[in-house]
Amino acid sequence: MESEQEHNGSVAYDSVAVVIPALNEATSLPLVLGDLPTVALVVVVDNGSTDDTARLAAELGATVIPEPQRGYGKACLTGLDEVARQVDQENLKVEVVVFADADYSDHVHAIGKLIEPILADQHDFVLGSRLLGEREPGAMPPQSLYGNKFACWLMRMMVGQNCYTDLGPLRAIRYESLKQLAMVDENFGWTIEMQIKAIKHGLRTIEIPVAYRRRIGVSKISGTISGTFKAGTKIIYSVWKYGRV
Repeated sequence: MESEQEHNGSVAYDSVAVVIPALNEATSLPLVLGDLPTVALVVVVDNGSTDDTARLAAELGATVIPEPQRGYGKACLTGLDEVARQVDQENLKVEVVVFADADYSDHVHAIGKLIEPILADQHDFVLGSRLLGEREPGAMPPQSLYGNKFACWLMRMMVGQNCYTDLGPLRAIRYESLKQLAMVDENFGWTIEMQIKAIKHGLRTIEIPVAYRRRIGVSKISGTISGTFKAGTKIIYSVWKYGRV
């Protein structure tokens, strides 16, 4: 493929941008960045960290963008703004955007499995499903596991297609297709918005199994009762909001 070349014995993806939202992930983020294959751009969005997340990310070669307004979707949108800026102003070539978490739960060394079907023009959106893959014991607590299953069932009821088993954070999407989706959600509904809009825009979508490990640190969502409740409420609302239009 034109977008791949050998780099130090491994494949380098020179038309791929990776966006990583991060909030107080100084312990885990260096491991994530160390496992990434070589890509054109890595954007770490510092979502208001009070530790050394931003400094370490910059030292490891990532482009670090501050986003003080908390919210997973807001961080992703800010990261996409930086991708667009480099494409428009610095002539960076981007064909695929990958989203990954900063907590070292995703096996980012294997993101080629998500990228290559898009570069080969076989699919437009590739979602890594943790429920189809191998999960380390305890990697997904019961509230997360059943919440994901329930959300996917709701999506199936709303859009009439059984496309998803998971709301997995590790995902790759064709950049031009992503722009067509006009993403807006600034919080927990980001993943659902993308998945429902991908169906409604007719994107060639596929899930592939991905491995998933226990995250480093405590989850901001499933690690607390209030976080779990807020996320669950927003997920139900998001399925209704994006599924009805």
